[in-house]
Amino acid sequence: MQNEKMVQAINDQVNKEFFSAYFYLAMQAYFSSVNLDGFANYFRVQIQEERDHALGFFNYLNRIGGKATLTEIKEPQNEFSGPQEIFELALKHEQFITQSISELMDIAREIKDHKTEIFLQWYITEQIEEEENMGRVLNKLKLIKEDSSGLFMIDSELAQRLYVPAVIPGAI
Repeated sequence: MQNEKMVQAINDQVNKEFFSAYFYLAMQAYFSSVNLDGFANYFRVQIQEERDHALGFFNYLNRIGGKATLTEIKEPQNEFSGPQEIFELALKHEQFITQSISELMDIAREIKDHKTEIFLQWYITEQIEEEENMGRVLNKLKLIKEDSSGLFMIDSELAQRLYVPAVIPGAI
């Protein structure tokens, strides 16, 4: 029998990860609407990664005998003032997700759920990369300020990002 507190917390994380994909879909829509296709590509890849993360938690629950329960996903912000605001919001959101996963680890340690601790380690490491990537683009946007040629250079760089399916240990 799985600890109900842990199962509920992981179910909440599934929702947060699917919300992340939904939130980034709104950001992709913004970039597509202003013809910044590289930025749109960046978030298209991010959406796929967030979906993988959500399914990783979902599949893990099923593997350990917990019951995955899907709940309503709230509406994301849909209006943005520009790329810098979007990356500020995205970084803040990734920091929120990092904190949420850290809280999952705290619960796992509290109840001595070693298998979940091991499972969560991949996500903790992944969040370092997530925050670093968002922060890197945000810093570039801050450097260029309102320079459109710089914006198009970043757009061209982000167009090169490719989706690589995650291999989440313990989730398959």
